[in-house]
Parts: sequence; structure tokens; C-alpha cells
Amino acid sequence: MNATLKKTDKPRVAVHKFSSCDGCQLAFLNLGEDLLALAERVDLVHFAEAGQLDPDTEVDVAFVEGSVTTPEDIERIRQIRQHSRMLIAIGACATAGGIQALRNSANGADWVAQIYAHPEAIASLGHSTPISSHVKVDFELWGCPVSGPQVLMVVNSLLHGVAPRDNADKVCTECKRKGYPCVMVSRGVPCMGPATRAGCGALCPSLGRDCYGCYGPAENANTDALAAQFGSLGLTPQAIVRRFLSINSQAPVFLSAADKTRMRGHE
Repeated sequence: MNATLKKTDKPRVAVHKFSSCDGCQLAFLNLGEDLLALAERVDLVHFAEAGQLDPDTEVDVAFVEGSVTTPEDIERIRQIRQHSRMLIAIGACATAGGIQALRNSANGADWVAQIYAHPEAIASLGHSTPISSHVKVDFELWGCPVSGPQVLMVVNSLLHGVAPRDNADKVCTECKRKGYPCVMVSRGVPCMGPATRAGCGALCPSLGRDCYGCYGPAENANTDALAAQFGSLGLTPQAIVRRFLSINSQAPVFLSAADKTRMRGHE
């Protein structure tokens, strides 16, 4: 990411929502006093969930939550890109299609027909896709949802004129730093931590639970070894596939791991 903010500016910032649960927007709102301090440093010109409405204004930074799932979404994200110096995709939906991308491997039209009395009234694309499938994205912040500290890190980096750091370390590194016992080693619980990027503070392992892969694939994720370990712990190939095709089902690394597992399951 080459673009940075001028230190003399009070940057204009927008937060946009596409198909999502609003959890990543809540990461902003849950900042509390830090959000008030942030509001003194930037001009928050559009953020519907916080009350500001000006979706078509020119901004320095646009944060975008959610995936593209309707024809209208395609046009809207193109407009946002045209009006933004920098565009930052936040959360699993914006970076990998999200939970709703589970429909990508099924016939979405059949689902709509089964649920709605008048399916012809539903304007929905056949697939749920990440923001980067449609426009240039300057930075991606993974997570389901992203955390407040992540958001502050990005904004503070931009305000200081440096590119935000992409934390692609594995959840396992957070467990080790915090002294949490490995649930896979100590209890034989299948855990996505070895293949999932850090950022959540190892929340689930801190409670003795396995990682679900909320933050997407980590750098150099050895999914082959992880799938083999899951098999040794008693998971069937189908169960292993479900582990990879969950919250970040359209992340290429996890998609590839699922395909390989299916192939091995039929050997």
C-alpha cells in the first residue's frame, strides 16, 4: 500500500456497510473513549451506524464491511472506490466473502425459491464475493469481527504516514506469548490455530476452546500438515473440509485445503 495521509490534514473518513452482520462496524463503536479521541483526529463524514450520512462524499479513507451479493452492491462499491483515496476492507465478509459465501458451492436460486414466496423479487447474485473481486483494495483487515485495537492500529499508522502492518502471524504465536496451553496437544482438540492469522488475542484458546479460523489463513499456513493432524485426531474428511470451509470459506488457501482433503478422502 503506497498511499498515506498528509500529517497536516484532518482526514475525511467513511465507514460503509455491504452484506454483513455489522460486527466489524461495532468494533469502531465499542472503542468507547478511544473513539471520541479518534473523532478529534479525523473527520468522520459517513458512518450510518453512528448517525453520519453522506455516502457519496469524497474521503481520504473508506472502511468497507461486508461482501458483494447484489447487482446494486457492484455499482455502489465502484462509486465508493471512485470517491476514496484509500479503501480498506474490514472483516471476513469483505476479505473472503464471509459466512454468506457458503452458498457459493450450492445453487443459490434453489435456496431463494424454497424460502421466498416470490423469488423473482429477490435481486441476488449467484455468489458472495470479497470487495477485492470488484475494485482495488489498498489494505485488508481480516477477522470475524475485526477488533478495536486492529482498527486503531490502521488509523494511527495512516495518521503517522506509514503503511499499516499486516499481521499474518499464526494464532499459535499469541497462545505462546500469553502462556495458554495448546488445546490440540494437551487435550487432543482439533484447532485451526496453526493455520489462522493472529489478531483476536487467542480468544477461544484462552477459554480452553479450539480456534475456528475467524481471522483467515495465516502466512505460510501448512494446511496439509494440519489436515493430516485432524485426521489423526479422528475427524472424517468431510469434517475436515467443514473446518476449512467455514467463516473464510472463499479464502484461496482454505479452498485449496478443502479440495485436497476431498481428493484424499476418495483415494
